[in-house]
Amino acid sequence: MRCDVITLFPEMVASVLGSSILKRAREKGLLEVRVHNLRDYTLDKHKVADDVPYGGGAGMVMKAEPILRAVERIREQYERDGERIRLLLPSPHGRPFTQAYAQNLAGDSRRLVMLCGHYEGIDERVRLALQPEEVSVGDYVLTGGELPVLTLIDAAARLVPGVLGDPESIVEESFTDALLEYPHYTRPAEVRGMTVPEVLLSGHHEAIRLWRRKEALRATYEKRPDLLKDRAFTVEDRQLLDDIIREGVPGTPVRCGEER
Repeated sequence: MRCDVITLFPEMVASVLGSSILKRAREKGLLEVRVHNLRDYTLDKHKVADDVPYGGGAGMVMKAEPILRAVERIREQYERDGERIRLLLPSPHGRPFTQAYAQNLAGDSRRLVMLCGHYEGIDERVRLALQPEEVSVGDYVLTGGELPVLTLIDAAARLVPGVLGDPESIVEESFTDALLEYPHYTRPAEVRGMTVPEVLLSGHHEAIRLWRRKEALRATYEKRPDLLKDRAFTVEDRQLLDDIIREGVPGTPVRCGEER
């Protein structure tokens, strides 16, 4: 997975990329990230990348020309080497970022060039000229685009084969099957009077599998019933969900698709 990040604050990005799993992924050559300081693409001696908004109002707006120049130079550089880019812009206007979207990024052979917005926003002519792929990490406001960009990189990079030590951890985690994950426990077997469910200590693999599946469905039914809407359930999942409902678990009635 290969990424380029265009930002006014490269130190914010570099500090995260130099830690934990992302650091190891880069050392293994499974993740490549080049960070570009947007101020390097300005032409004035003060390296100004923002200005006051036309029409008045609070805050500053990121200037179009430095961003356009940065993307053009990066694109030209890679096109000379026969590579294509995929331009991404974290934005409230974008499609929601999901696990499926992360998987799509992880499998993309193009260079992922990501723009980090700041202040009140980016001059609209950047969108008009470049038509970036806009993506939203949630319905809230952050101080800048660095955290959303790092979210995209982190969520996608961990899906690249070889980045995580145990590939099975990807298969069973939340949202991989559009379900929340089942609960996890580790030693000791009792903590302050709270014990591990007996089934997990039984060594009965099929019973453990069914318990985990049921608890994943239970968590999703209770906390994120929207993920179950119109879902095509297997016969087993339908039976487990019926058991959960009969147990009186609070949740929203689920409209199901056809069984499969």
